[in-house]
Amino acid sequence: MGKQKITLDFETAYGAKLKLGFKHQTTQQYLNDPRFEIIGVGTKINNAPTKWGVGKQERYLQSIDWDNAILIAHNALFDASILSWHYGIKPKIIVDTLSMARALHGVDAGGSLKALAERYEIGVKGDEVVHAENKFLRDFTPEELAKYGEYCMNDVDLTYELFKIFAPKFNKVEIKLIDMTCRMHSEPKLTLDIDILQDHLYRVKKDKEDLLTVNGVTREDLMSNDKFAALLKNLGVEPPMKDVKPTKKNPDRKGKTFAFAKTDDGFKALQEHENFKVRNLCAARLGHKSTLEEKRTERFLQIVDECGALPAPLKYYGAMTGRWAATDKINLQNLPRGSLLKKAIIVEPDHVIVGADLSNIELRVGLYFAGQMEKVALLGSGADLYKDFASSVFEVPYDAVDDEQRFIGKTSQLSLIYGVGAEKIRAAIKQGSGKDIGADEAKRIVDLYREEYNHVKTAWDQGREVLDWLWVTSGETFGGNGTVKRGMFGGGPLKLDVYNLCGINLPSDMFLNYPDLQKYAKTHEMTYHSRQGRVRIYGAKCFQNTVQALARCVMGEAMVRINERYPVALTIHDAVYCVVPEHEAEEARRFIITELRKEPSWAPGIPLDAEGGYGNNLSFKMTKL
Repeated sequence: MGKQKITLDFETAYGAKLKLGFKHQTTQQYLNDPRFEIIGVGTKINNAPTKWGVGKQERYLQSIDWDNAILIAHNALFDASILSWHYGIKPKIIVDTLSMARALHGVDAGGSLKALAERYEIGVKGDEVVHAENKFLRDFTPEELAKYGEYCMNDVDLTYELFKIFAPKFNKVEIKLIDMTCRMHSEPKLTLDIDILQDHLYRVKKDKEDLLTVNGVTREDLMSNDKFAALLKNLGVEPPMKDVKPTKKNPDRKGKTFAFAKTDDGFKALQEHENFKVRNLCAARLGHKSTLEEKRTERFLQIVDECGALPAPLKYYGAMTGRWAATDKINLQNLPRGSLLKKAIIVEPDHVIVGADLSNIELRVGLYFAGQMEKVALLGSGADLYKDFASSVFEVPYDAVDDEQRFIGKTSQLSLIYGVGAEKIRAAIKQGSGKDIGADEAKRIVDLYREEYNHVKTAWDQGREVLDWLWVTSGETFGGNGTVKRGMFGGGPLKLDVYNLCGINLPSDMFLNYPDLQKYAKTHEMTYHSRQGRVRIYGAKCFQNTVQALARCVMGEAMVRINERYPVALTIHDAVYCVVPEHEAEEARRFIITELRKEPSWAPGIPLDAEGGYGNNLSFKMTKL
């Protein structure tokens, strides 16, 4: 990289008795707590011996040329935020070894410094931090501070060794994405409107109480599954049921349970029930069982009170596909459309939020990757694939497709590309339109799609073959480091190398893999390890994961280009948001859309599209150029 490397680790006051630290607070709450105190800091400049300094060490840290320095830290979101918020220091580049570990080993693998040190056999992490709990600087003896310093310097050395191991495996784009993700938190560009938040919280609470009054039930009735089931039966409705899922502790778990989760198909159907009393009852349960909107609004108000700005805490490589994920109890990734919380996210005067969203990115990438090139060409010509498939389903000319038919075409396109069957496509259409197309019609649509999109269907079969390549039995042996190329994945111009131990090699130079992949002899079913237990994996799902990972690569490369001109303030799924001077709003919108539309070098000819907009809050409408 050619710049001065500063490996750094802050030791700060924390403790259960104090209710201070990560176990009790978000990073923002912790750093803005009046009791927050820096006990000391360990630093390593390039490969020089590591130093320990007691206290804030402001003069020393300010003496470093950070404009030409790379900050290296383990959990850099924390250390970079301390540098920014308590010292006003903003390094040229921020590198996080915790983020690197998640990308290399999977989001469910142990990413602690202790676990990684053991994994790579680079040393042993000490335990002096345990003896520092509930202590401020004044509480340490000189001997204790000296031991704490040794502990901190060891952490710095371990972090630097990890960096040397990890760095060669990351290209420039991924390094810049790590840096960008850290800065969304350490250098926040968004803020919040307290008046909108207070009004919204009042309305959310009032709506919940009104739902109880209208339905004549108690909160206890709604929160209890058994009592809620009884309320449904009193209305002549049989409560929906679902199979219970095996768990890690109980892999043989079987039976039925109520399907009352908001994501359950049975509960979704109840929300569209012909009896308005049933619909109201479901709305009341959602209002009281799911307090997400209320809690999030209260959390936003707390943020305003603590510091005013809205840091965006995100995990780089928060999902196995490489996509960002929320962290630190602030989930900006699933703000509902039309939510007043979006209107409450604002910027400073004379500035606007400019954002753009990739259009149908998974559909475009999926068809390109599968090799369904005649449909890719249609996309490139500006055709509407939803109408195109609807014209086949209903046997009408393209221009004669009406809105109801197009909806069925859209639902089919977005679901069937990932191997969804007749039962699920029927439920999806009913949920969105209220119309039940029937089992026979659903099957006809599925069969028609698989015939018309034959290359997509072949890609699912290829996905199963890829899983077999990745599944290594105990009897197999391989030369060298145990990794060999097993084949290639992809039916179109883009083909990805697949290695037996590493996984599917993505354009980002990262790998998509399935930890502890297992195959069951009797059923041939395959599962892999996650924190939620064993997860089923099959060909169409492998194809879906790969498409989502490729879509993330498209987004990541575009964000890096955008960030060079307009620093990225936030990303939500396939959208990117920047804060720019108001007079540059339209120019920035056009620039961001143009960058999102650019085809990556590894996918020549893929027709990408995007729409964008701007406003003084996050609720603006996006349109095409």
